[in-house]
Amino acid sequence: MQKIIAYTSFFLVLLATSCQNSTKVNNELLQQISQNEYFAFTKNKALEVISSGFNAGDGYREVWIRDYNTFIELSAEVFPKEELKENLLVFFRMQGDDGNIIDGFTPKEQVDVDYDFSYSELEPRYAAHKNTVETDQESSLVQAVYKYINVTGDSTILSEMVGDKTVAKRIEWAMDFLMQHRFNPKYGLIIGATTADWGDVQPEHGWGVDLDQNTHPAIDIYDNAMFIIALNNLMEMHPDSKEKWSEIRDNIQANARKHLWDEEHQKFIPHIYLEKGSPFPDDFDENQIYYFGGTTIAIEAGLLSKNEIKASLDEMVNRVKQAGAPSIGLTLYPPYPEGFFVNKIMNPEYSYQNGGDWTWFGGRMIQQLIQYGFVEEAYEQIQPMVKRVKDNNGFYEWYTVDNKPKGSGTFRGSAGVLYKAITMFESLDK
Repeated sequence: MQKIIAYTSFFLVLLATSCQNSTKVNNELLQQISQNEYFAFTKNKALEVISSGFNAGDGYREVWIRDYNTFIELSAEVFPKEELKENLLVFFRMQGDDGNIIDGFTPKEQVDVDYDFSYSELEPRYAAHKNTVETDQESSLVQAVYKYINVTGDSTILSEMVGDKTVAKRIEWAMDFLMQHRFNPKYGLIIGATTADWGDVQPEHGWGVDLDQNTHPAIDIYDNAMFIIALNNLMEMHPDSKEKWSEIRDNIQANARKHLWDEEHQKFIPHIYLEKGSPFPDDFDENQIYYFGGTTIAIEAGLLSKNEIKASLDEMVNRVKQAGAPSIGLTLYPPYPEGFFVNKIMNPEYSYQNGGDWTWFGGRMIQQLIQYGFVEEAYEQIQPMVKRVKDNNGFYEWYTVDNKPKGSGTFRGSAGVLYKAITMFESLDK
């Protein structure tokens, strides 16, 4: 009980500190922000890219919830709220019988690949898929609904009937799924498969996106931070739910600090391994790896103090220099050695989620730096991200360690997070 009280005190102090942050920006920086050519280009390009649809990018047919969550606010700039709402309702119509949320949906007539699709009588137009190694789909949908309400002012979505349940009930059902099927009572935290930080590829055989007999279950900071944010959003949208969820949220926060935060090294450990242990060699020291994305989402979840955020930023910058990488969008450093993942997309080192540079998460770190008053640092760190938008005339999915663009050239998640970061900079003068 004393530990819980201590952790609760920590979060109360953290909340008070956050609320007291009053960002003062000097006039010179404000002028640089207003005159930044890359900012203007990036915003215009983002509006152009987002106006062409809701799929993740030109390399994807599906609308993915983890992506839609990061560009729904930008979509509100160009689409009527009814279209944004309809996309969210599709996810609820295709909700699993146990409350789980799918990754994404695609029109039935476009399904021409060998994939484990699911279908719903409530939504006959689409086929759905779910990468079950992830534990962020449910949290992403709750966050997306919250953003939809904030940006449109339309809270009626919560009372929409989908089958025999309202959206509000289905949101709680999705959170219940995590507690019933993805919760480890020993550590009091959410679990998933072993992946590289926020990634959706496990090290074991094949494509690596589905839980199976080869999976090594583990606990990481990304899944739990996403869950905390979702619970905060849920309780704000539906205050009557606080009686049930506030204690669960508080315990997840406390346990994330207790079990995942490495106080000595001022970083989150990559994984806590469960009954099957680690999939990696016994002599591999995984705690040498720094997870950039999970750390960013932990900051958004309110898990770090302002001093710890500054220490995290300093460590990110230091490791970017060691890697020779272009930005703090770097997934992780050092990367997992070649051959540690069967899926070739994760090899060699600095490939895809194994050390690729993703603005999709780097832009969210910029947002958090602004939120916590590190405006000059945020302005410095966003420059390589916006410069390469103009240099490459688009929002690429990820970049190599030598800054070469890879993947979809219209990756809407990157457009969404950069657009929001830039508008946050611009609002500092208001």
